[in-house]
Formats: sequence, C-alpha cells, structure tokens
Amino acid sequence: MSEHRYAAKDTECIGYVARPEGAGPHPVVIVTPAYHGLDDFARDKADWLASLGYIGFAVDYYGEGRTARDDAQASEMMHVLQNDRATLLTRMQAALDTARTLPDADKSNIAAIGFCFGGKAVLDLARSGATLSGVVPFHGIFDAPPSGCSKMNTSVLVLHGWDDPLATPDQAVGLAKELTEHCDDWQMLAFGHTSHAFTNPAAQSPDAGMAYAASSNDRSFDAMQTFLKERFAQS
Repeated sequence: MSEHRYAAKDTECIGYVARPEGAGPHPVVIVTPAYHGLDDFARDKADWLASLGYIGFAVDYYGEGRTARDDAQASEMMHVLQNDRATLLTRMQAALDTARTLPDADKSNIAAIGFCFGGKAVLDLARSGATLSGVVPFHGIFDAPPSGCSKMNTSVLVLHGWDDPLATPDQAVGLAKELTEHCDDWQMLAFGHTSHAFTNPAAQSPDAGMAYAASSNDRSFDAMQTFLKERFAQS
C-alpha cells in the first residue's frame, strides 16, 4: 500500500496503490472517490480490492493530492470539474494510462469503479470510448458531458439508489436510453428505499437524501464482484 504519483498533462496527481499477495499479473480496479477527493474511504476500498486479488488504484482527479476539508469546499471543488468535463476526462484517461503501467498489472484486465461524483467520472471515461473490461458507478451522477457519448468499448454496471435525489428516476431512465444507444453490454441494479451515498457509513442525513443503507451496500458490492469476475474472465 503506497502513494503513487502520476501525471495528467501538466498536473501531478497523487494516487494510492494497494497490491495483492502473490505473483502477478493482476487485474487492476481503478477506484474513483466521491467529491471530497482521495480519502480514507477510497483507500479502504483499494485495500479491500487487493484482498480479493486485484490491484486497487485509488485516483486523484483534483490533482496535487487536494482533498476537501468539509462539504462546502468539496462542492466548490467538484463544481470546477463539473464545469470543465474535458479536464475531468483528461485526468481519468491519465489514471487509466497509469493503471496499465503499474508493476504486475494485467494490462488487458482493467476496470473502473466510482462513487458519487466519481461515478460520473467513470461514466465519462466509458462515454469517451476508452477500452476497459468494465465500469461500475455506485450512486453516481448521470448527466452526460457537453461532448456527448461515443460508442462505449466497455461493459457497464450501474448501482443506484432509486430514491437518490441527485439521480432521479427520470434521469436513471435517461441514462438507460443513453446506454442502450451506445453500450452493447449494460446493466442497472436499482435498490428500493435507498438514497444517495448508500455505501458510505458516514452518510447519516436521510432527510437530505443522503444515507447509508447496509443491505443495499452489501448487495451492490456482491453484484460488483460478480461483474468483475465475469468481465475479467472474458478479457
């Protein structure tokens, strides 16, 4: 488990790599954090993925290792990239390129998962036409970038809380239509009575539509593991 520095054009990014035991090559799972930036939650997920036999690579889409001190600053930082989706994509593409160069990485078996704004980031990577084994947004945000969507060269599993106020049922249906047009292999698993941030135990604001949901959390990660095993076996 170690810090890993990489470049996204002129920006230095500071990620985190967790490695499994045993000789490689190992599939790589890119972990894209929520809007606070690369935090302990994302690092813990990278560590957990390493325990499953994957290289977990938690990425830094804000650059220079920047993280938010509170929700207000996180919102400000996120809106900068929300208004500059080209830069967000550049940093995700740099993360993908870096994943392929990690020691013991299986270059043909790379997937990307993302949480909240990180879910948007991995969807944008898929929309760019990048070649990956799979993309998995957890309680992601669904709006497409101004550049639109290219033919997707990956499989997509969307893990979604049906009561998420940041991704409404109409928006979920809109994403399904987009995926039907551009993605040959996609799935959407929606959890009833589940809001935003359902994988984060620190989310405890149900009145604001932000709440951890233990059963949905467990079901989502079970679905992700099944999806990754299937996709890596086929690559």
